[in-house]
Amino acid sequence: MSSNQSFSNRDLSVLWHPCTQMKDHETFPIIPIKKGQGVWLEDFDGNRYLDAISSWWVNLFGHANPTINAALKDQLDTLEHVIFAGFSHEPGVALAEKLVRITPERLSRCFYADNGSSAVEVALKMSFHYWRNLGQAQKTKFITLENSYHGETLGALAVGNVPLYKETYAPLLMDVITVPGPDCYNREPGESWADYSSRRFTLMEQTLQQHSDTVCAVIVEPLVQCAGNMRMYDPVYLQLLRAACDKYDVHLIADEIAVGFGRTGTLFACEQAAISPDFMCLSKGLTGGYLPLSAVLTTDRVYRAFYADYQSLTAFLHSHSYTANALACRAALATLDIFDQDNVIEKNRSLAEIIAKAAMRFHDHPHVAEVRQTGMILAIELVKNKHTREPYPWQERRGLKVYQYALAKGVLLRPLGNVIYFMPPYVVSEQQLLLIAEVAWQGIQHAVED
Repeated sequence: MSSNQSFSNRDLSVLWHPCTQMKDHETFPIIPIKKGQGVWLEDFDGNRYLDAISSWWVNLFGHANPTINAALKDQLDTLEHVIFAGFSHEPGVALAEKLVRITPERLSRCFYADNGSSAVEVALKMSFHYWRNLGQAQKTKFITLENSYHGETLGALAVGNVPLYKETYAPLLMDVITVPGPDCYNREPGESWADYSSRRFTLMEQTLQQHSDTVCAVIVEPLVQCAGNMRMYDPVYLQLLRAACDKYDVHLIADEIAVGFGRTGTLFACEQAAISPDFMCLSKGLTGGYLPLSAVLTTDRVYRAFYADYQSLTAFLHSHSYTANALACRAALATLDIFDQDNVIEKNRSLAEIIAKAAMRFHDHPHVAEVRQTGMILAIELVKNKHTREPYPWQERRGLKVYQYALAKGVLLRPLGNVIYFMPPYVVSEQQLLLIAEVAWQGIQHAVED
């Protein structure tokens, strides 16, 4: 029995993996990873896999990054964790100071949580509680976009709109207002992203005009709906939305959990629209893929609505045992240091050009409806019929065939349904990007064979 098989047997006897039909592993084995280095992962049998999806979008600067490793080793000798209610520590304060400096203007307060879904929960509750503290208890609703995804805890799931994740749990979820989105996959032939996104905004404007008296906030993923099949839209939509939220006195929540920290070509996606939200949710790449941590940035205006004598009972009573974990905060600081020292955003723009060139031939593939890209995110939409855009039946799991083929060739690609995407760590080389594209091409050829 191989080392991989032995480990897999142990795993399957005790574990239940996320977002997985466990019965699949009767025929498709678990891949046990022994170690990682840079863009590479290595299993117990010595096989290597190029991590083309940044281990679920969290790893920015490679596995076992020496800068982050050194920071964590140093922090281990000082403080691993302490209660963050009534106590504080240097990494937590320093990280908040840094986040306030680098996020869009007006975001002046930082509230920590454990993960992306929790950050969304914090923003939703904080927005609702803000209006309650101001005497506007009728504001209880949230507006979300069609095809959006914001996490899988109940509040975050409620404001999402991907049926695969949401439909089963619908009876448990609060009601929200869902607006058709600006997803440019659906634009008319010859219509620009900007024109389509602007045109689609009229539906949001109408909804805000009708429901603003009862709405706390609009929540969006800026520029890319990642779990929603990597669908993309133009920054003009964010500009129009910011103006409308101001006009109708509604908060704007920017969920930058997946798109923040350089993924879209700027440090934060909101920068491309030159807007500042009322709440910005951050996680995933925040710690460089090392430890769970999230942060919600908000304004002094929001903060002041909770600031009063204890007897007023206006405090925001939300907590996590591992709030502002010192090790996670130190990893995040080291990650942000790399941005400062290595000119990462400029280098990413060059990498994005290489990704675009490597994917050029996919545009003409007879089973590819669209190749779309925003910064370091590129998506390839696989369809049954290129001209009508008829999708493959989901039951055929064509994307899974690409995944399995790519693993056999030493590349980790994990498609979203029939959408194959590249979201590599920022330390990827041109040669490695060409390998990713070649394996994806071969994998698609394999997947579309009848």
